[in-house]
Amino acid sequence: MYTAKAYSAASATSPLAADSIPRRAPTDRDVQIEILFCGICHSDLHSVRDEWHSVMPTIYPIVPGHEIVGRVVKVGAAVTGFKPGDLAGVGCLVDSDHTCHHCQDGVEQFCQNATFTYNSPDKHLGGVTYGGYSESIVVDESFALHVPTNLNLAGVAPLLCAGITTYSPIRRWGDIRGKKVGVVGLGGLGHMGVKFAHALGAHVVVFTRTANKKEDALHLGADEIIVSTNAAEMQQHAGTFDFILDTVAAEHDLNAYINMLGRDGNLTLVGAPEKPLPVSAFALLFGRRSLSGSLIGGIAETQEMLDFCGQHNITADVEVIPIQRVNEAYERLLKSDVKYRFSIDMASLKSS
Repeated sequence: MYTAKAYSAASATSPLAADSIPRRAPTDRDVQIEILFCGICHSDLHSVRDEWHSVMPTIYPIVPGHEIVGRVVKVGAAVTGFKPGDLAGVGCLVDSDHTCHHCQDGVEQFCQNATFTYNSPDKHLGGVTYGGYSESIVVDESFALHVPTNLNLAGVAPLLCAGITTYSPIRRWGDIRGKKVGVVGLGGLGHMGVKFAHALGAHVVVFTRTANKKEDALHLGADEIIVSTNAAEMQQHAGTFDFILDTVAAEHDLNAYINMLGRDGNLTLVGAPEKPLPVSAFALLFGRRSLSGSLIGGIAETQEMLDFCGQHNITADVEVIPIQRVNEAYERLLKSDVKYRFSIDMASLKSS
């Protein structure tokens, strides 16, 4: 075991502050990674403030962060896929039982015994796991990912959550070349959805509440935007979409987007509104439309996503900050005041 510098929150009302945490010494199957950048996900904010208490209660102190990019500094004796000096990424998962049908199917995120990167039972040290707002992390080799060397690392970090969260449902839907694909919301998730759908050859349409995001949407790869508060625009496109990715985590009208789908069209949710949203059965029945959800992706699919990003030069649009500004970043995140993801330069932790 060793001690690592980190930023943690002591309670739901406490700011994140400098701390030190235990990390296990690498076992035979482990890689130890010096963290270079860590993205800030809205899930970090929810967890720090215990806003998902009824589903995933937070255990304090909490060290958030599951969008991790770093460099391997040590490997266990049985590790074959990494060597010191390699770039590596860690996403939302750091372990699973490896044996259940979910793990065998390559969708470890649904394993009933999955270990999340933070706030999950730590079978090695006891207590809970600590995330990427830290100078280093130790993970099982099978949950470490190879990072393309041609990409900006600050922009790679958010791919480990925002990237796979949007890539996975788009790929699962099928070949979208030439299809009409909608993306609801143009935030941390939405801007990645636009980039992936564009790179995969779709006709991409962004739904946004205000027209002032048009220039950004087009720059990111959208072909059109629809102002969702404009009834005439919505009606003009009704029944024409093959697939819509809904990234909005706030309360909103799902039926408005279901009605945008053509026959056999699908609306997939990746945002997680706090309260249940009403759905019209008739909106689904007429048109044989479907509504589904998606949760991140398995390890193999996450690696596929990173490789795809390397081939197409795709990264998240980020604002790089020092760790000392993380509380300010949380407040700005609440106001959607970032284009489109914060990425923490973890070298700044050395001065804490």
